[in-house]
Amino acid sequence: MRVHKLTFAALAVAAGLSLTACQSDNDGLGQSDPSSASSASTSGGGSRSGSSDQGDDKVSDGTSSSGKGTAAGTGSNQNGKAGRCRTDELAITAANNTIDGDPDGTVTVQLKNRSGRDCAISGYASVDLKTSAGSLSAKRTGEKANPVTLKNGESTAFGINYPLNKSGGSGVRITGLLVTLPDETKSVTLDWPGAATLPVTDGSGSPVKVGPVGNAGQGG
Repeated sequence: MRVHKLTFAALAVAAGLSLTACQSDNDGLGQSDPSSASSASTSGGGSRSGSSDQGDDKVSDGTSSSGKGTAAGTGSNQNGKAGRCRTDELAITAANNTIDGDPDGTVTVQLKNRSGRDCAISGYASVDLKTSAGSLSAKRTGEKANPVTLKNGESTAFGINYPLNKSGGSGVRITGLLVTLPDETKSVTLDWPGAATLPVTDGSGSPVKVGPVGNAGQGG
């Protein structure tokens, strides 16, 4: 019995030493893994952050997620409608459009869109003839004014109708044309391309008439 007890005691001591050695090895492994795992996590997190930033830049550089330009790039407002045509963005010219045999003369004012975007215009322009007797404002014809949308490079026009001087007298000399577009405050002075004079009137009303934008025919 004494021999068996000593043998069991020796086995118990050996088992205890073996367990202690295993725990020591595990502790060593536990100390090395966290540092390497932390390093990998930091490296991976940085990579994901960079990828996210690049993705945000692609969405916010003026292009929508569908790849189409924004409304500002097309010259349209938030409702998708073309913005107003502005005086400085249009090439404005005047030309004689009188046809032989017509009782009255006609001058056509052309508006060409050079803004680089679509623009819309509607209504009547304010027209004043500069004459030797002072400024003479044109009267509206009363025709319906329909909205006109101009793509870049496109043109529209309106007509100015005035009486021809057939009296044989010197009449009233026309020296220039002043045009202010609808919804604009800036005026443009143009050379008058029509007949040189107007007949003298009794001053009871303006003999000059202007049609709406989009109607280049005679105003009256």
